[in-house]
Amino acid sequence: MHLARFPRRVYTPHATPIEKLTHLSAHLGGPDLYIKRDDLTGLTGGGNKTRKLEFLVADALAQGADTLITVGAVQSNHCRLTLAAAVKEGLKCRLVLEQRVPGSYREDASGNNFLFQLLGVESVTVVDGGSDLNAAMQAIQDDLAREGRKGYIIPGGGSNALGALGYVACAEELLAQTYAQGLPLDHIVCASGSAGTHAGLLVGLHGNNAQIPLTGINVRRVRDVQEGNVHALAQQTADLLGLGAVPRGAVTALDEWVGEGYSIPTPGMVEAVQLLARLDGILLDPVYTGKAMAGLIDLVRRGHFGRGQKVLFVHTGGAPALYAYEDVLRA
Repeated sequence: MHLARFPRRVYTPHATPIEKLTHLSAHLGGPDLYIKRDDLTGLTGGGNKTRKLEFLVADALAQGADTLITVGAVQSNHCRLTLAAAVKEGLKCRLVLEQRVPGSYREDASGNNFLFQLLGVESVTVVDGGSDLNAAMQAIQDDLAREGRKGYIIPGGGSNALGALGYVACAEELLAQTYAQGLPLDHIVCASGSAGTHAGLLVGLHGNNAQIPLTGINVRRVRDVQEGNVHALAQQTADLLGLGAVPRGAVTALDEWVGEGYSIPTPGMVEAVQLLARLDGILLDPVYTGKAMAGLIDLVRRGHFGRGQKVLFVHTGGAPALYAYEDVLRA
């Protein structure tokens, strides 16, 4: 796959490390667990959206945009990083925040919400959960056009085929790293939300004939809906790259650890965040990686992976959101 033919801005000029979770592995007594530290990507606070934005912002600049427009939840990591990319490129940024939990937006909230203000967001539009988010972003783009400006719309999570190329690149990166380290992986686990990370990894692994199973842990939707979303986006991404069909059977997105809904804390999430911090000194986030790690921990406890197997967790970042969940995580 010749990714160099796609314009790209470079926000992370190095490969993110793969580390062994030595103490968590010993604590659980099952497979050997490893972690791909995509919380250490470039831009403010890091996280998986940085890889997607490298391709999306390059496209925005090629189109002459002066303002990035995107959408996310009230503590959106994607919105933080899109805003950070805009700052880096000398662009403006306008955000649409969706209250997926009714009444959850607070202008004075900590976490990413505080960072939106610190980074100098041009405007924030708050809408209720279930609103037509595309229409909300289009309205902002139309307003900008009337002012003689040019807005570029980035979908939630940066999750379209162009953005998913960031995780095709990540799959190639981690395959090169595991080859260099002599680390034959038996399985990869990631959070599955807006689907771009999951779909991009799937296409990257499939396109390289890696034959490493990939399991997504859902943070929002039921399994059949999410698996359909991931497969559709994976196929769109494969089509962009000129690859063949992506097998539907390669898509797994388990939904047992979502809890009461998106961003709503669960006991498993709290345990996972505390275990990673206290055993291996790594910060997860309460919305994505906390719930995904809760799923991985539960799968290990159930004996889903054999003792001595090598399982890699893709850490997609989000630690700034921890500060908005301080009361839940202090216990």
